[in-house]
Amino acid sequence: MSHTALLSCLRAAVLCASAVAATALAQPAPPGDSARQALQLASDAVVGLRAQAVDGAHSARTLGRARQGSGVVIGADGLVLTIGYLILEAEQVMLRTDDGRDIPARVIAYDLATGFGLVQSLTPLKLPAVPLGRSGTLADAEPLMIASGGVGGAISMAQMVSRRPFSGYWEYHVDGAVFTSPPRGDHSGAGLFNGRGELVGIGSLVVADALGATGPPRPGNMFVPIDLLLPILDELRAHGRSAASERAWLGINCVEHAGAVRVVRVNPDSPADVAGLEVGDRVVGIDGVAVGAVEQLWKTLWAGPKAEREVTLEIERDGSKRTVTVFSVDRAKTLRRAQGV
Repeated sequence: MSHTALLSCLRAAVLCASAVAATALAQPAPPGDSARQALQLASDAVVGLRAQAVDGAHSARTLGRARQGSGVVIGADGLVLTIGYLILEAEQVMLRTDDGRDIPARVIAYDLATGFGLVQSLTPLKLPAVPLGRSGTLADAEPLMIASGGVGGAISMAQMVSRRPFSGYWEYHVDGAVFTSPPRGDHSGAGLFNGRGELVGIGSLVVADALGATGPPRPGNMFVPIDLLLPILDELRAHGRSAASERAWLGINCVEHAGAVRVVRVNPDSPADVAGLEVGDRVVGIDGVAVGAVEQLWKTLWAGPKAEREVTLEIERDGSKRTVTVFSVDRAKTLRRAQGV
């Protein structure tokens, strides 16, 4: 099916179901021609993004030096929103438009707290900016459009199947994450749009439990909700990150199972590595607070008075309990940057 034909099918499906959702939410659904145009503009505003990390980037161990995904034009001046891990420690960024133009860009912001990244095109993109919607107003099972850009970019229809907090194993947590199904493999930085062509999320992950822990297994995608961007956009443009991104970092990956939080990876040369934490350690407490969930571990860590301080972990290893003192650091200070950035 051609790109135009698929857009027409998507527009019809999204418009029909959006009318039902709009009635429930007391929001008018756009007329047919307006909906088609809005979804076309939304699709056109999604660009491909390629990034090359600096030599010696710590993130290259897990992400590789060369990264590829998408971004969405949100500013008339060529401001592009993407998922932050694509541009983490990047020295080169290139945008690819649907008409085949390759446009250099520079990193404007990488926000640890939300996971968003911002880049600025260095020559005119000649693309309109998409309007920002409200992810918090999405209705259950509301039909949405996912669009990726660049070589192999595509559009497809999905449904929101849940909205809930999300805690990542890599010292990450966001509230109100949007989970959709069916899954898309080209999710990194992809745009999630409602039936009015408004951007409501940026693609981050493929997940096996889109319905959450209480539902049956269902693969899907996790999108970082656009509602997290609205209060901090000016701050990101001015300072490169939000104030909430200045937070303690240990350098561990943790997962939880049956109320137990275990270390599954220790980043080399990280505070946790220096302190002697090991894969398999069970974290049972932090700074005097008992821990039974990854979300609780991260939130307690970040609730401390300073990013750089002594953090006391209570762990179990080989059946015995022990106390480990970790000297946390500000994660931003560990990231490598291109010369002059």
